[in-house]
Parts: sequence; structure tokens; C-alpha cells
Amino acid sequence: MSHSPPPGTPKARIPGPQQPPPPYPRIGAGLWRRVLGGGLVLWALTAGVAYTTRNTTLLPTPILLGSLLVPVAFVLWAYERHGRDLGVSAILGCFLAGGTLGLLGAALMESYPLRPSLGLFLGAGLIEEAAKMGALVFALRRQRGIRGTRAGLVLGAAVGFGFAALETAGYAFGAAVSLGGADPRALLETEVLRGVLAPFGHGLWTAIAGSALLSLRRPDGRFRYAPPVVAACMGVCLLHALRDSTHGIAVWLVTRLSGAGLSAWMFAHGYPSRPSAAQEHLSTLFSAGGLTLVALAGVGWVRSLAHRDTPWRNTP
Repeated sequence: MSHSPPPGTPKARIPGPQQPPPPYPRIGAGLWRRVLGGGLVLWALTAGVAYTTRNTTLLPTPILLGSLLVPVAFVLWAYERHGRDLGVSAILGCFLAGGTLGLLGAALMESYPLRPSLGLFLGAGLIEEAAKMGALVFALRRQRGIRGTRAGLVLGAAVGFGFAALETAGYAFGAAVSLGGADPRALLETEVLRGVLAPFGHGLWTAIAGSALLSLRRPDGRFRYAPPVVAACMGVCLLHALRDSTHGIAVWLVTRLSGAGLSAWMFAHGYPSRPSAAQEHLSTLFSAGGLTLVALAGVGWVRSLAHRDTPWRNTP
């Protein structure tokens, strides 16, 4: 004989079907905007206080904020728009690998003396791009299912932005510390300039090379260094070299137009001896135009790759 519960007793809830957890952490849309906006405010406050008080103990704070702000914001944007299926661990691993292993590898290879010449910029670009590609391969060596053009774009950009973040921190520290003591103004100028150029530099170039590498990755996880991969790497090395030598090319153009002689030493160091006001204005104009052309070439290349319909991740 069944006994019914007394009146007023709440009925027990029957558990419904359990929903599987999401395959990736739920990050609110537009987080990159909040990170960029909030980071800019914090950087401006710390930079202003450091510049006003000349307190050297504050210098590491604007260096870290300024060097990480734009790279982290762009990596978050790439994750929100195109990389949720790849997972946080892959993107974070590529960012850290690109920042540490890539920069260390480039520093070791660039320790060999290179004479100032027209081939200096091409050699430096080749070394740095090879180091970043090695960092990408190392970060994805155990994640065999990740391949495809879009995966290469996102993860390659993460490697490049990690490299750019630590490189900017190194340049900012070098600009702030000189033989005459700390120079907060040089630090701020360096970080503003490199922050503006960051989206059109290492992140863009490694995204292009990474897309070629992962688009041809085998289902078993092995990387194929086929001619298209080599061609893409050579192309980004050329963009890298052109960006680095833009000022030297501008000097060459100015000296050619003004009828002055040009030596390899002047090209490598990027300025003519005793320039006139007109030469300085022309050099600035040619430098800005060259940087714009190189940036547009890289952006156009990435956009053409992004429209290719290849999978982000395939399981073998």
C-alpha cells in the first residue's frame, strides 16, 4: 500500500538531461575592446606618472603594459572571431612559444656578426621568420588534429604577436635606459610607434607563413615543407626586409633625387650626412609611403588567404 506525502510537501525534482560542457571557455563578445580600452587608460596613467615624476621604479609597468597591450588585444580578437574551435590552450601556447622560443632563437642566430649592407635586412628577416616558424612547429607538435588555412592564420598570428610583444619590451627598455640615465620620453615614443605598427608586422607575417604550413599539414600531424610553404616563407621574409629597410630606401631615393652620392654605410644606417630641410621632409614622406605600401601588401595577402574555404581543424 503506497503512502502519499502529506499535503504541502514539495515534490522532488526529476533531473533532466545533462548538457555537455562547451568545448571552449565562454569568453564574452567584445572582450578585446575592453582589454584594449582599459589597457590604454592604465598605460596612459602609468606613463604619465613615470614621465612626470621621473621615477625609475615605475618604468617596468608602462613597458609591460605597452608591449603586451596591442598583441593581446589582437589575439583575443582573433580568438573571438575565428579561433574558438581551436581552443585557448593552442592559442596561448603559440603566443608564449612565439614570444620566448622565437625571440631566443632569433637572438642566438643574429649573434653572428652581419656587416652593415643591403643584405642585412633580408638576413635579419630570414632569421626572425625562421625562428617564429620553428616556434609554431614546436607549439603544435603534439596537437596533430589542428590544420587548415584558417588555423594557420590564427595560430601564426598568435606566434607573431607573442614575438612582437617581447621584442617591443626589449626595444622600449633599451630606449629608456641609456648612458645618460633613464629616458621616459624615449620609452613612450618607442612604445607608441611600435604599438601602431604591431598589427602590420610580425603577427601579419607569421599568419601568412603559418597558413601555408598548416594548410598542407598531413592528417597524421606531420608538417610538409612543400614549395608553397617555402614560397610563402620567402614572401614574408621579403615583406619583413622591405619594412625594415624602408627608411634606407627613402634615403636612397632622396639622395638620388638630390644628386648626392650614396654609400652602403649610409643606406644601412638610414640617414644622409648633413641633410637639408627638404631632404628630411622627402625622407619622411618616402618612409611613411613605403611603410603603408608594405602594410597594404600584407593585409591584402592575409585577406586573400582568409577567404579560402579550408577547415580549421580535422581529426585524423
